[in-house]
Amino acid sequence: MTDVALTAAAAEPHEGGVRELLRGKRAIFGLGVIGFFLFLAVFGSAIAPYDPRASSTAVLEPPSLSHPLGTTEAGADVLSQVLVGARVSIVVGFSAALISSVLGALIGLVGGYFGGWTDRGLDALENWFLVIPQIPLMIVLARLLSPSLFVLIMVIGFTSWAGTARVVRAQVLTLKERPFVERARSLGASDRYVLRVHVLPNTLPLIFANTVIIIAVAILAEAALAFLGLGDPNSISWGTMLENAFNAGAPSAGAWWYVIPPGLCITTLVLAIALVGFLFEEYVNPRLRER
Repeated sequence: MTDVALTAAAAEPHEGGVRELLRGKRAIFGLGVIGFFLFLAVFGSAIAPYDPRASSTAVLEPPSLSHPLGTTEAGADVLSQVLVGARVSIVVGFSAALISSVLGALIGLVGGYFGGWTDRGLDALENWFLVIPQIPLMIVLARLLSPSLFVLIMVIGFTSWAGTARVVRAQVLTLKERPFVERARSLGASDRYVLRVHVLPNTLPLIFANTVIIIAVAILAEAALAFLGLGDPNSISWGTMLENAFNAGAPSAGAWWYVIPPGLCITTLVLAIALVGFLFEEYVNPRLRER
């Protein structure tokens, strides 16, 4: 069988596997939920019925025709805040995950491919970030810096890369011993060429699958930091809504409409993203489909 036939034969199961995964009920649900929240992130401020920061005398009123999700302690419309808050939560989650994935992939590629003292030094740095609890580290860094969306993105992104680096490093350690990599080296290919043409493309599916999971973790981290008062005070997010609700005593006052909507949005979006991430893991590791 020729190399072209071998390539085509090897590609068919992967393409079929992708189609099978995307046609499944789990994929349809997960991608549908993510698409819905992305729509809210883009058009939420345009379809919000009220100004999310507008105050009124209708304080902590339950859901009604004029306010389908009730009002806040300042009389603002909860539905409008939920719609507008989707943008901040999603932007922080996706941006932090992108930074984390790029940094982790770069460190994993360099350490795994070159080995030696380079790998030992980078591996020690990975272990340091893996050992230190992530949330307390985020809290300390966010507290030291001025609260803003940029700070949140940087803090979450630069404290969550170690897991990606460890996974990519393990993959590169196996790839660099493959015959096609050794053949490229023997033909005089540079390390940069081997990394760009042979190693990186074979790690991209794994990096992408890991990035999807990091997005869910980043959204949860943003909500946790905002709930602790470390979010951007000038922006509305689901995390800041929960912080304001608890500071106003909404749970003890029975104002469930102020707590459940943002909490439900965070939970639903994170579960949908995690579900899609697990589906990509099944694509990368076919053994998971057999379970």
